[in-house]
Amino acid sequence: MADSQNNWPTGMKRTKQRESVLFILEEAEKPLSALDICSKMDKSGDTAWLSTVYRILELFIKKGIVLKTNLMNSDMSVFELNRFKHKHYAVCMNCNKILTLENCPMERFIPKLEDEDFHVMGHNLEIFGFCKDCKAH
Repeated sequence: MADSQNNWPTGMKRTKQRESVLFILEEAEKPLSALDICSKMDKSGDTAWLSTVYRILELFIKKGIVLKTNLMNSDMSVFELNRFKHKHYAVCMNCNKILTLENCPMERFIPKLEDEDFHVMGHNLEIFGFCKDCKAH
């Protein structure tokens, strides 16, 4: 994957704001909302309009650099660098905290499909509940 300091993705204009978004995603341990990214940019002195961050993220998605996940029952999406590693998350229904699953619960699942020749290429899995902080309330 592209390292924002050394290797810029080919065929894409390099701008300070795009570099900043890419760097923030490279450093992030969990998916971030566009608002989170915008806030981190502000803290580092690289300001950008939220609409600009969304346009950059959409370009990165189109180029395969970033993955977008829509949080269930919400209009909010989160974004993460495409590290080409299979991951799932659990999301707190109260505070939207995102927890990384250590394994894929679908690894041993063999779907029984009407079309026996159907070739499964991937899956999405939504896990939701309450984190330990919200469960106490």
